[in-house]
Amino acid sequence: MANTPQAKKRIRRNQRRAEINGARVGRIRTFVKKVEAALAAGDKTAATAALAAVQPELARGVARGVLHRNTASRKFSRLTKRLSALA
Repeated sequence: MANTPQAKKRIRRNQRRAEINGARVGRIRTFVKKVEAALAAGDKTAATAALAAVQPELARGVARGVLHRNTASRKFSRLTKRLSALA
């Protein structure tokens, strides 16, 4: 258990950051799911639009520190590859 005031503050801050970061990751997942749903339906125009929307979200996740740079790059690359295979 935390004894010092700084350790108690750190616990409070960590809880707040975990909520914020969780919401950010959840938002990114939602955008990715929209692309995957469009790909599964075979709707190329919707998938293209959703992919254009997911790219800045992944970049924002990297900038905010909730995603690793390579993870975001890998996700975008795989989605792009699936979209091009749909043609």
